[in-house]
Amino acid sequence: MEMKITFPGGEKVNAEFNGQIIPTDQQTAGGEAGSAPTPFEYFLASLGTCAGIYVLSFCQQRQIDTEGLALTQRMEFSTGEDGRRKLSRVAMEIDLPPGFPEKYRNAIVTTAGLCTVKKVLMDPPEFVITTRIP
Repeated sequence: MEMKITFPGGEKVNAEFNGQIIPTDQQTAGGEAGSAPTPFEYFLASLGTCAGIYVLSFCQQRQIDTEGLALTQRMEFSTGEDGRRKLSRVAMEIDLPPGFPEKYRNAIVTTAGLCTVKKVLMDPPEFVITTRIP
């Protein structure tokens, strides 16, 4: 898999792959949202949406009504030994739809934990960064 990272202007940085463009931007000086989420906000969203697709599929495979199904993700930050702010905890709470079978409560939590994005964090890849002049 390959992505092309492009710079359309200002503080915007796009990821392009498979015919799609994912735009990113930075917050303004006043802290307001830019024209698109920041790369870190996309990263956080990828955790929740990844767990969410597993939860949704779990219900769909068992023909459980998904009306009212939702997932809330809360992030906690702390200050590391180096004084930098770091993500220290990600908590997810699954709102189950009315009538959700009690026998599946533990299983759906386990299923949410199967998220591929979470697994990559638990066993991080090697990063290799080089330069070239085309």
